[in-house]
This record gives sequence, structure tokens and C-alpha cells, in this order.
Amino acid sequence: MNKICLYSIAALLMLSMAVGAGASRPSMMACLADDSTTTNANAKVVPDAHPASIIDEVVWVVGDEPILKSDIETMRMQGEMEGMKWEGNPDCTIPEQLAVQKLFLHQAAIDSIEVTESDISQSIEDQINYWIQLADGSREKLEEYRNMTISQMRQQMHDEFKNRELIQKMRQQLVKDISVSPAEVRKFFEKLPEDSIPLVPTTVEVQIITRQPKVTIEEINRVKDALREYTDRVNRGETTFATMARLYSEDGSARQGGEIGYTPKAALDPVFANVAFNLTDPNKISKIVETEFGFHIIQLIDKRGERINVRHILMKPRVTRDALRLASEQLDSIANEIREGKYTFDEAATYISDDKDTKSNRGLMANTIEQEHIRTSKFRMQDLPTEVARAVEGLAVGEISKPFEMINSKGKNVCAIIKLKSRTESHRATITEDFQTMKDVVLAKRREQALNDWVAEKLKNTYVRMNDQYRDCEFQYKGWVK
Repeated sequence: MNKICLYSIAALLMLSMAVGAGASRPSMMACLADDSTTTNANAKVVPDAHPASIIDEVVWVVGDEPILKSDIETMRMQGEMEGMKWEGNPDCTIPEQLAVQKLFLHQAAIDSIEVTESDISQSIEDQINYWIQLADGSREKLEEYRNMTISQMRQQMHDEFKNRELIQKMRQQLVKDISVSPAEVRKFFEKLPEDSIPLVPTTVEVQIITRQPKVTIEEINRVKDALREYTDRVNRGETTFATMARLYSEDGSARQGGEIGYTPKAALDPVFANVAFNLTDPNKISKIVETEFGFHIIQLIDKRGERINVRHILMKPRVTRDALRLASEQLDSIANEIREGKYTFDEAATYISDDKDTKSNRGLMANTIEQEHIRTSKFRMQDLPTEVARAVEGLAVGEISKPFEMINSKGKNVCAIIKLKSRTESHRATITEDFQTMKDVVLAKRREQALNDWVAEKLKNTYVRMNDQYRDCEFQYKGWVK
């Protein structure tokens, strides 16, 4: 069977897995690919196959990477769910976007760009936590809605998120040396008509106090007993650590059998890192380790200088509704005492809050824009955690919210109150007040132009084949049709 046909069958299997358990699933059929879309002369078209009868097929090839019809439809459906507006004809725009992604992935492989499993896991956890927030903070509702367990979601998302990370790193690598001077920023905006000067969106500064609900001793014991059982089963030779991780770990690395990839000590939770780096025997499993993420057991794979590769199983204790209600009542009392002047929000955030990320800064939340290497206290509304944004919406500056539930950055259910510290309404950018914003605009344009130039140049030396139906498309880049 040729390589492209294998890709099509693999995609069919993924499509079948993605269909809900109660829905009808497509039957498997022969891989169909037009001779003009493949480099393999053995790939033949089934005679007289009607287009509607083809479940999946290769419609583009970029280098040696195929783009499947199902890839395009999946991207179209995701865009519709997220309210995305496609520029031009989606039947042309979507496959071109996928093809550009293939170019970046191909270059990432050439340049040996790597991402760690911890990077991938964190991105996956951020996405899952966002979905949980949309599902009223309920993991169970999310699982019911998506008709799969959280563990299954992590496994299904892994490859897509790995590619996202690789593409992002490759793009950053290509533009890392591009910069702009203050004089260039001023010159750029001097030429712009007033109605073309960018609007600075509404930004807010938010302070937060959180209380983490107490987990019962019974729940902690349940988790520890389960981890001890997994350890015993591996030690008795009944199964492997990797198998147990795939089945039971609540970390994004579960799909890889709990393997995190070679990671420096500084990139790991300090408690986790201390135990992991002290392991010496790959045949032994660590004692139970408690971190901010939950409880772990760890198995050494290998060490390379200052980096370590281990497997781990993570389990997160569940909190009860009673514990959440108690934490909410405590925060309600704290908010009332602040309003009565018994102490300030700053003091409460410093001495009472459980949020380690903000308590040293009087509860002020920080917005880290990784691609720009910027850390600021100002958030656009869409950059705030969903539940925080909802609470901010109805607040006046200086006002304190009612208690609400949210998922924190460690994936745990917490209760929170916030104070709106400042709000800057949307306005036209000015060089005196919004220089950083204006600099970001110019820098983004320079970087985007550099990436566009790179794609256009890359296309000159990249093998591209596509089905005839796409040859009349108006593409952003002119080099697709050879």
C-alpha cells in the first residue's frame, strides 16, 4: 500500500473515532487518489467513482506531506463552531492555510526544531480547562457534551497541539531578529490617515483572591491507594508503567505512556524535579509525590546532562460541592470585610489568597504575551480567563465581585473574588500614551511581511500537486500552481 493511501486510511480511522458513539460511522473503503495528486505511480483511481462516494482522498501534496479532504472539512467545521470568517472562498482559503502549515512543519523538521511533551501537555491542559469553564466548571458536563473522557480528549488532541507548537516555534525562529526603532514607529504612523490609526481595545487591570477548597482525607487516600496499586502491579510484572499511564494518568503526557521528553530542571515543578532528578534506577518507581497539580508517581527513563526524561502518572483529587460552597462563603465574608474597611484588598490578596502567582504582587494578575515576550498587567477582555471576564463585565473601577468558581492555571477548581483596578476604554492610539501598542503594530507588520516573503520563496523550491478543482482558485500566494 502506498504512503498516501496509508495517510488516507489513518485519517478515516481518526474521523471514525471522532464521531459520537451514538452516531453512524462511515464504513471503510478503498483509498482513492488521483494520479495527478501523488508522486506514487502505483496509486490508481477507481474507474467511474462518483465524487460523492469518496469518503476521503488526498487533494493536495506539499513536499511529501498530503492534505486530505477530511483535513479541510475538519478545519471548516472548527471554524464554523468558533464563528470564524474566511476571507475569500473557503474552498480555496482553507486548503491553502493547511498547505502553509505543512511548509512550516517541513522547515521545523529540517531545522530540528523540538517541543517537549511538557510544552504540549500544558497547551492541551489550557484548552481543556477553557472547555471546562465553558461547561459551567464541570468536567462531567464536558465529558457528556463531547461524548468522551478527559483522557480520551488529551490523546485525541496530542498530535494537533504538537504541530501547533512546532509551527509557532518555527515562525518565532524565522522572525526572531526583526526589530523596529522608535523613529521607525513614528515614521510609520505619521503617514497614516487619522481614521487608519489602530483602535486600542478596552483593557483592564484585575486583582484576584482565590481560595482552594479543602480536599477530604478520604479523597486523598483514594488517590494514593490507586497510585500504590499501580506501582505494585508494575513491580509484580503484571503490566508496564507506560500502559498504566495511558489508562489512568490525568496529564497530557498520558498518550505517550506518561513520557515527558528530555526536559531541564527549571521547566518542571520544583518538587517534581527534585524527586525526578534523584532517581537513578529505571526499574524503580518513586514514592508518591505531591505537587500543585496533584499526586504523581515517577519512573526514570534517561538523563542527558542537565535534562531528564521520565514517565509519570498524575492523579488529581476531586473536591466536593460542599467544599466549594464553603470556600465561596469564606470569600464572601472576606469581600464584605474589605468593603467595611477592616483591611484592604491588597492586604487580603497578600496574606489570605491561595493564588501563589499573584499574592506577592498584591493580587494583580499578569498577562504574558509569549510570542512578543511581553509581560503586562493590562488585559484585553478576550485574554482574561472566561470566568474572570464574566465577573469583570459588570464591575465599576474599584468594585469587588461576588465569589465565583474557576479553573486555575494548575487545572484545579478554585473559588475567587476580583477587584477591577483600572479600565482604559477603547480609543485611537497615540504616540505618547500608546507607544508600546503602536510599536507592536509595526513590529507585527514587519514580521508578517517577513513570513509572507519566506513562504513565497519556499514555494519556489517545494513540490506541490493539487486536484484540478483547486487550480482556478485565487490564492494569497502565487506559487502553488506550477
